[in-house]
Amino acid sequence: MTPYLSLYGARFRTLLQYRLAAFAGFGTQLFWGIIRMMIFQAFYDSSAIAQPMSRAQAVTYIWLGQAMLGLLPWNLDADIRALMRTGTVAYELLRPMDLYATWYARAVAQRTAPTLLRCIPLFLVAGLFFGLRPPASPVAFVEWLLTTAGAVALGCAFGTLMNVTLVTTVAGEGIWRFAAPLTYTLSGMLIPISLLPPAFIPIVNALPFRGLVDTPFRAYLGLLTPRDLAFGLLHQACWTIALVATGRMLLRRTIGHMVIQGG
Repeated sequence: MTPYLSLYGARFRTLLQYRLAAFAGFGTQLFWGIIRMMIFQAFYDSSAIAQPMSRAQAVTYIWLGQAMLGLLPWNLDADIRALMRTGTVAYELLRPMDLYATWYARAVAQRTAPTLLRCIPLFLVAGLFFGLRPPASPVAFVEWLLTTAGAVALGCAFGTLMNVTLVTTVAGEGIWRFAAPLTYTLSGMLIPISLLPPAFIPIVNALPFRGLVDTPFRAYLGLLTPRDLAFGLLHQACWTIALVATGRMLLRRTIGHMVIQGG
């Protein structure tokens, strides 16, 4: 475990150096958060039907999405893509470390470090000026932390699975273009799942993406009963285990047939 924690720490510290990129991301997410807030404002003003989520809760949900956007597994690891393109992935295979665990540790750092740089100023600005409310209660705050940890584990399992596909696809453009909109839409980042048409909600709830966004955000808002919380954590854990097992199996089956460029 120590080598992977060291790898995570080194990668995390490296990513913390990109402060200018984080500032640009903060500005972009603040801009889009304001636009999305206006869209939902128009939705609530034009609807006479009682919604499962209040206007204030929807605003907080939007800003949580902007603050935690970096946790979504919507992109591939650029360094792993470069390893595949250049053939230097051979060095990864020679290290006395589990390749899947190494890539998973990198994924955790890739999700958490940029998110930490952007979410703190966004929480402050949105909380002071744009309607982001604090957690519904101290219990809701603890539930949010637990479900956010589950979302990180789940997102990194999904992201590592996408990186594993690079062993056979090299470029990875197809899986990236497919996974990004799928993750963004079905996780609740685009529209809160409770506001979707009722016929679609059971289908979306069964998929893994809900655990990335909707579960932790609903916990923050205090909308989860103890039963809902237990089911949400179990949902995250089961899908994480399934994705990790799938990623490991795919890596074992493909790594033996991989051809290093130049050899």
